[in-house]
Amino acid sequence: MTPEMTGSGLCLPANTRQTYYVSQKDLPVSCPMPDMCLWDSHPRVYLPLEEDGAARCPYCSALYILTGSDPD
Repeated sequence: MTPEMTGSGLCLPANTRQTYYVSQKDLPVSCPMPDMCLWDSHPRVYLPLEEDGAARCPYCSALYILTGSDPD
């Protein structure tokens, strides 16, 4: 994703992917995530990844998958 410039600095566009890979350091996970722009997104919802290792956002249907480490 390419960061956008906002009044408070850089942020990532929200809801631009169907799948997001997150690590333990990202917990607790919310959609949209804290570093995403919220002006054109849905309300923030926290996703329970700890039990199954994956969860889907009820608003935008993005799938969040908990990985053992950062994929980057």
